[in-house]
Amino acid sequence: MKFKSILILVLFSVSFVRAQDNIEDNYYLTSELNLGNYYGVDLNLNYIIQNKYALKVGVSANIRDPKSQPDNYSSGLSGIINIFGNRPYDHFTNYKIEVGRLYSLNKKGTIRANLALGLGYTILKEPDNWQYIESSSWINFAENYSYSYRKHSTISLVISPKIEFPISKYFGFTLSPQLQINKDRTYVGIGIGTMLGKLK
Repeated sequence: MKFKSILILVLFSVSFVRAQDNIEDNYYLTSELNLGNYYGVDLNLNYIIQNKYALKVGVSANIRDPKSQPDNYSSGLSGIINIFGNRPYDHFTNYKIEVGRLYSLNKKGTIRANLALGLGYTILKEPDNWQYIESSSWINFAENYSYSYRKHSTISLVISPKIEFPISKYFGFTLSPQLQINKDRTYVGIGIGTMLGKLK
């Protein structure tokens, strides 16, 4: 709740300040696929001030195979048939706010760097308390372990320098190395995605 209140206050403050001058600002949505020690998606709302400064708010939702998973774990026949079934995953979800600076990398303005860092409210959800389930059948239809999820939250440092390719006024591509660090877990990876909105 505190994070949402701070986010709303920042957005209203920026809007009020920018209403006092005539320079047009840009705003766009970026969506990316994340690949790294976790994999998932990243979604951000970007607000560019005077074509120099960036404010980003967003969320990244990533998963991986559980590090605590027993070596002989099996999802069973149902897990093979239904790939979106109840397989266990380690979850790394981050609600973040970042500030940054834009640098044009060519004269046409079709390649630029958006160097940003900030803080995130991170929720970690991981399976725990694995209990082996004996099966009397030679075909294992269900999971051979039961487990429960352990969930807690923390604060992360977010570093995400992004290379942006605004190929038109309203559409472009992104390439974004990412580092999200907290006292419990670290996400390291790269995002590949698109930009949609008022880019330049």
